[in-house]
Amino acid sequence: MSAPAPHDVPGPETVLAGTLHLYVAFDWGDELDLERARQLVPAEVHELPRRRRTPPSIAYRPPPLRFHLAPVALGLPVGDKAPAAAEATVFDFAGVSVAFHVPFRLPLCGLQQLAGSLAEPAPVHAAARSAVAPLHARLLPAIRDPEWHDDLSEEYFVFLLPPGNPLPAAGLPAERSGWLASLVRLEPGRLSDEEVAEALRLHLSYTPDDLFVPDWAAAVLFDSDPECDETLQVIEFANLQLLEYRNIDGRLDTNMAGAYRLVHEATRKSLRFWRGYDQPLRVLGELKVEANDLFERTANVLKLVGDQYLARVYGLVAARFHLRDWEASIQRKLEVGEGVYQVISDQANAHRTELLELIVIFLIVLEIVLAVFHH
Repeated sequence: MSAPAPHDVPGPETVLAGTLHLYVAFDWGDELDLERARQLVPAEVHELPRRRRTPPSIAYRPPPLRFHLAPVALGLPVGDKAPAAAEATVFDFAGVSVAFHVPFRLPLCGLQQLAGSLAEPAPVHAAARSAVAPLHARLLPAIRDPEWHDDLSEEYFVFLLPPGNPLPAAGLPAERSGWLASLVRLEPGRLSDEEVAEALRLHLSYTPDDLFVPDWAAAVLFDSDPECDETLQVIEFANLQLLEYRNIDGRLDTNMAGAYRLVHEATRKSLRFWRGYDQPLRVLGELKVEANDLFERTANVLKLVGDQYLARVYGLVAARFHLRDWEASIQRKLEVGEGVYQVISDQANAHRTELLELIVIFLIVLEIVLAVFHH
């Protein structure tokens, strides 16, 4: 696709055809038995689709399950407003991503209005939860410690514009940079020059006809290959990973606060010695194991090593989501938890030692008293 001459720059009424991909991530619990899930509900094992340049070492481990859901009417301003195709991808760490795929054919201004309508994601969240709720009910026996919080979700939107659109990808004219920024910022109106620059700061092109521009809430993807599922799935997985990191971080905050309270209660009950430390030690021990296990499984399901393009796509999305900051925060809290566990363990050992010393002293005194009375 070659860039048009300046006098051919598409106007605001130029019609663009493409697909809006909507991703909503949920967490269903601590772990999901994939084999048991397939016995409960027929599903396909979902392997990562790949292009010729993608090495076979890049794959889901273990591969998640893909379930097709009933089409859902989202009520978006996309013309015929037909029900959107929907599917759910479920991972072994009980994370699930619901995906809607909505074809559109809109003028530039209409697409900008569509983006603005997504700034409030509550209707999309409600539609996703309603669509996947029957599947959740059927998979409950396969979920360990099921817990589905309505206020824990992540939404992300990708505007996919395939070849044939009159709007150029590479060499995007300055007249349209504000429009592109408004899509990724989900703003129906104009943005300042500073906001436009920040919104378009991170971008990636593989060929002259490709362009990927991610932001916190949405992304725009021009792709010369109509089959770009692997790129979309990397974006979808990063969104799910953000949700899981938020979940782990929140659970660490809650459990650490509870552990601190137990520690204070245990230290006030000094006459109980080590019995006051049993519960906080058990809580902290379980916390360390569960948080480390969930963190490792979430981080290691998909390793992007060896494919420059997919790794860079993930890197841009991870930068927008601040995934590295979330990882650092989780690691710090796990280290703090380890320190608290060690302090409590040392206190418990000290109290046990004191108790044993008192018992020894008591036995010595008792032996002396008995010896005196015996004589």
